[in-house]
Amino acid sequence: MSRRNQLIIFGVLLAALAGVLYSNQGPSQDPPKPVTIEQRFTPLEVDNPALRTDILKRFLTLQYNGVHRSIFSATLPPPPTPPPSKTPPVNTTPLPPSGPPPLTVDAKYFGYVSDIAGSHRRAFFASANNEDVFIAGEGDTLMGRFRVVRITNTAADVEEVSTGRRATLILEEPGPTG
Repeated sequence: MSRRNQLIIFGVLLAALAGVLYSNQGPSQDPPKPVTIEQRFTPLEVDNPALRTDILKRFLTLQYNGVHRSIFSATLPPPPTPPPSKTPPVNTTPLPPSGPPPLTVDAKYFGYVSDIAGSHRRAFFASANNEDVFIAGEGDTLMGRFRVVRITNTAADVEEVSTGRRATLILEEPGPTG
């Protein structure tokens, strides 16, 4: 750097120093007094200023029941002991049988006919292999071992004569072959 540039920078620095000294030598002012929190505090307008000391006491008596371990240790704490079970041991006795198996009927309900008044209906049943057709009314026996109890538009209720077990046969639509 040349001597001329050095003198210009020196002059600018002297002017800045003179400005700072002049501003500090001005008329002295008393520094503002610090404001304390008590002076700035204004209480809120509260309808009921009573404290809930019962809640405060409950919070003060709380104890930490969690796991106490060092956060600086890499080892895991031992697992907590399981609480003792309060349930009595369960007996694993087998359940009694729920009754006889559901009734299976070797016939299909595929239609019905009724008289003009609709009081007497007769139903059409087909054997399982569709070779035999049976016609039975309410109260008649079907295939020698079932009694027709009730006939509706969509189902027929039958009862086994020897045991009294009941089954419902749902009306089946005929296949495409008729």
